[in-house]
Amino acid sequence: MSFTDLGLRAELLKAVAAKGYAQPTPIQARAIPPILRGRDLLGGSQTGTGKTAAFTLPLLERLADSMPHGRRVPRALVLTPTRELAAQVADSVATYGRGLDLRSAVIFGGVGMRPQIDQFRRGIDIVIATPGRLLDHAGQGTVDLSRIEILVLDEADRMLDMGFIHDIR
Repeated sequence: MSFTDLGLRAELLKAVAAKGYAQPTPIQARAIPPILRGRDLLGGSQTGTGKTAAFTLPLLERLADSMPHGRRVPRALVLTPTRELAAQVADSVATYGRGLDLRSAVIFGGVGMRPQIDQFRRGIDIVIATPGRLLDHAGQGTVDLSRIEILVLDEADRMLDMGFIHDIR
């Protein structure tokens, strides 16, 4: 099986090839098709097996397929337990989505909220965030999550272990 067989658009195939990947890993081959169909998925795999691309590629494909008219609002939300993982996911979104007209923002604590608020105001399609900082923004009314179409809980087990269960609810 190749990435072409998965039904990804040319821009994503080009980005995958630029990363040096010739064929999908098992988690990618099993996860990408149902996500492209809009199905819910619970996936798990060892570190380094391509889990991030397994959800990032179909997320980008689906969002690029349905570009809304008017102001950009977040349509995908990726929650991660740590700022480091949020930054890593944001890098993957930027790398794979380079040829697409999609905007993303990485949102985590320990930095000022003003630049994050400015990103929301300029309009974004994808929010990659830690639960605590996302709740700060939601509580202050600086982010609108009412149009979220795709939700990814990356390392959900770790978020629960870290005590984010109440934040996630």
